[in-house]
Amino acid sequence: MAAVAAFLSDQGCTIRDSQQFGDEDTGRFFLRVHFISEVGPIDVERIRKLFEATSDEFAMNWAINDVSVRNRLLVMVSKQGHCLNDLLYRVRTGALAAEIPVVVSNHEDLRSLVEWHGIPFHHVPVTAETKPAAEDRLRALIEEYSIDTVVLARYMQILSDSLCRDLAGKAINIHHSLLPSFKGARPYFQAHTRGVKVVGATAHYVTADLDEGPIIEQDFTRVSHKHSAQNLTALGRDLEAVALARAVTAHVEHRVLLNGTKTVVFD
Repeated sequence: MAAVAAFLSDQGCTIRDSQQFGDEDTGRFFLRVHFISEVGPIDVERIRKLFEATSDEFAMNWAINDVSVRNRLLVMVSKQGHCLNDLLYRVRTGALAAEIPVVVSNHEDLRSLVEWHGIPFHHVPVTAETKPAAEDRLRALIEEYSIDTVVLARYMQILSDSLCRDLAGKAINIHHSLLPSFKGARPYFQAHTRGVKVVGATAHYVTADLDEGPIIEQDFTRVSHKHSAQNLTALGRDLEAVALARAVTAHVEHRVLLNGTKTVVFD
């Protein structure tokens, strides 16, 4: 911390906010600093180059991000549009400081919604036989649109291990927190049959271990015997949209640091 603060001071910068966490289990130290220049515009590339000596001294894994550069999201969706619609609204109103230059889906159902927002919609159907070609098409779109992050907004296809590796730390998924108890179709109806007392949602980074990537955000609410299966479904969809939006917001604001199979999420 002292070395970072001294470096920033030498560059004529002031720290606006600093958060840190030392993990006793792993022995790793995490630091996030928000700084501004007091001596004119910052040359980000110059700062990065100059910081290498300090980072090498402490064997840091590090990044310096320009907050004026907005993260570019490629959103993937299937037939359920609640998470997609929420993200589109947040970006449109400025509540989410990111851009959505393209949406990809394996179905045509949500084309009109996406195109109403003036965003290109790419239909990339997926079958067992066409999956490799579909994932190659996705890679091409990521490159074409200069995508920083892929968001799976209820995209109901499993990504291959190779694609998961390509997107490590750059892809976020959302699922209902009823997993693994109620997998497959209509999970909230299954949950209703079993009389669950809570429903929730989990947003996490995508890994080859299905729905087991490092968790970024979770939300839940208590329910009772008075809730119908339709009530549970509606509650669950709201929680999914909110949890995903919070996770994406934390990610694009560079507040999430990977810590092995876990994350450190600063305020």
